[in-house]
Amino acid sequence: MTFQGIRIIAGVASFAVGISLLIAAAQFTLYAQTPQPDPSLERKNYSDQIRQTYNFRFGEDNFSLPGNAAIEGNEFIQPGAFPKAEYCGHCHEEAYHQWRQALHSNSFRTPFYRTSVNILIRTEGIEFSRHCDSCHNPIAVLSGALTQNSQVDRSFDQDGLTCTTCHSIQRLQSTSGNGGYVMGVPAVMVDEKGNRIPGEAPFGDILQHPERHSQAVMQPFYRTPEFCAACHKANLPHALNDYKFIRAFTVYDEWQNSKFSKRNPLTFYQTDFTTCQNCHMHRAAADLPDYGSKNGMFASHRWTAGNTAVPFYYGFDEQLQKTIEFLKRGTFLNVDVFALKKTGDDTMIAPLGSVPFQLAAKDVVQAYIVVQNKNIGHSLIPEVRDLYEAWVEFVVKDADGKDIYHSGFLKPDGMLDTRAHSFTNRPVNLSGEFVDNHKVATIHSMAYDNSIQSGRSALVRYEFQIPAQVKGPISITARVNYRHLRQSYLNNVFGPDHPLYPVVEIASRTRMLNIGMNDATPPAPGDNPDWMRWNNLGIGFLDQLQYSDAIEAFEQVVKLRPDYDDGYVNVGLTYIEWEKYSSARPGLEKALQLHPDYARALYYLALVERREGHPEAEVADLQEVVKQYPQSRDARRELGIAYYQQHRSDDAVTQFEALQAIDPDDVAAHYNLAILYRRKGMKAEAAKQAALYATKRIDPAAPTYSLDYLRKHPETSTESVPWHMHSDMEHAAASGGGQQ
Repeated sequence: MTFQGIRIIAGVASFAVGISLLIAAAQFTLYAQTPQPDPSLERKNYSDQIRQTYNFRFGEDNFSLPGNAAIEGNEFIQPGAFPKAEYCGHCHEEAYHQWRQALHSNSFRTPFYRTSVNILIRTEGIEFSRHCDSCHNPIAVLSGALTQNSQVDRSFDQDGLTCTTCHSIQRLQSTSGNGGYVMGVPAVMVDEKGNRIPGEAPFGDILQHPERHSQAVMQPFYRTPEFCAACHKANLPHALNDYKFIRAFTVYDEWQNSKFSKRNPLTFYQTDFTTCQNCHMHRAAADLPDYGSKNGMFASHRWTAGNTAVPFYYGFDEQLQKTIEFLKRGTFLNVDVFALKKTGDDTMIAPLGSVPFQLAAKDVVQAYIVVQNKNIGHSLIPEVRDLYEAWVEFVVKDADGKDIYHSGFLKPDGMLDTRAHSFTNRPVNLSGEFVDNHKVATIHSMAYDNSIQSGRSALVRYEFQIPAQVKGPISITARVNYRHLRQSYLNNVFGPDHPLYPVVEIASRTRMLNIGMNDATPPAPGDNPDWMRWNNLGIGFLDQLQYSDAIEAFEQVVKLRPDYDDGYVNVGLTYIEWEKYSSARPGLEKALQLHPDYARALYYLALVERREGHPEAEVADLQEVVKQYPQSRDARRELGIAYYQQHRSDDAVTQFEALQAIDPDDVAAHYNLAILYRRKGMKAEAAKQAALYATKRIDPAAPTYSLDYLRKHPETSTESVPWHMHSDMEHAAASGGGQQ
């Protein structure tokens, strides 16, 4: 299109906007002259009618239980009180266009969600679905639609989380999730005194007073991670499962414990403060007119993340492409083919690329793959990780491209290789069976959880044999693939006959190996420096409880970077986890020489002081950590314990109450406050904390259900072991070569 053509179109668009404003002004004049019904009276009448037949199974104080959704006035509200998205789209075309293809607008209607929630409705009752729909369909909860024989018009189901659900939230209850928000009566305008005006307002009024519109639909906390935590954190409460509190997913907690929050002194790496919105609502140029854009830039309402299934199912090609681009940006993970070991030789050839070595035909080789969760503010995989699927595909090929060994392949029916290393979990029920259909009310235990927390690294090991007649060189490739959703769950939804859903490669690394001599090679552009490669290996060893190996790796870090304070802290941390506290002191003190008052070193040194019987030094160290990081869960918890052990009850209560303000579900806070409150004569408060501790602590019988599952599934039971080898040596011996 020519520039002149663009100017003509722009002129036509300006004329159309002018006509729209004239019409809107006329509508506003008519609206202002017409007597309006009392919305509060209409709501009261509606609520009274709903209450007559509503199933208050979980108590009348909160009609959203077992969810946490609430609304000002604590009365049901008419579905029509929420302006439709099309109304907002009149002035916010870009936002509406993006929202329609995004997960929020499809949060309820998709067959994936409906399959799971319908199981809950069929087996337990529709009132139980309030737990899920407090986030997936707030209007259904707040209008009283989730009860037997409801006559509520459910046309709003198609819009899921619409504009005026998120933009009507007035405050947050806590960071417990499950819909932990307080909704206000929807309004897109306030009057001259700041009072909310319910319902739709004429466009002319909005354009005449945009500041009043902004006051009605925006709150400062909308830009905080705590706002996202209202739904992106969930638990399975006793009211849902008639069992006990079980954590479902804790994306907010994972972010808060990550380097991006700047609230946790114990992270392995540091970076700038980053919120959920910085990543998932990144500003970009607006393609359509939108009064919410600033200088032509608009905060994304696509919320691109990892869900490729919904746009694939609905044919939202634009959303699907942007989601794939987001996943493939190449900065989230680092995959490192770090080391080799040859059977019969304990020497680790590491780090690959930096040291020379030799390989020969028939060598049995172990490969050490390190996957670093480098720039994700939460775990890989977050949220309902029993439904998502990320895994390592490991391939060894000869010079002709023929497979020598292949782990993590997809079978013709779309199922993942059962021996693949996947970053998922396995929730099980009372019978030790995998809850494959996401029937959340039956989950009682977790057989294993292989997710990688933000900033940490996973060490994955493979073993293969180089064939006798190999044609060199051979290539080793490790890649992390991602699929939304798991194939067996897709089969639950659609049956076996459905198209294969997209598989996205998030990160990969390939190394070429010669048969014979291999010289050192320059690093690839995406490789970490060698000191960081060793550091990530040490983190992997540490998480697999391989303490001596972890110390050797961290000692390599400080050898390469003697000025790196965290290298010494990591040595000390490893000794602490190994319960060799005195051995931890030199490394921690060295870090403090390099970086005085370094909070991470002080925290771990306080643990050493506690074991060596120096309570004053312990408290002093922890006080300094809390001063620097007042929202550190760990520091608050340990300082509370230190005060408790010194019989400083009031100081201990202060720390545990502060801890509960950060994490309302912290079990140590419940336990200690139950004791401390009782000592202070606060019997009611003590009883409440004791009850919360009883339901939130891990059920001692839960591991039994997990063991039942692992016994029944030996093909995946090794995934529950801290470290294990993925090997195809039995097949290689039988066939005279590698897997074909």
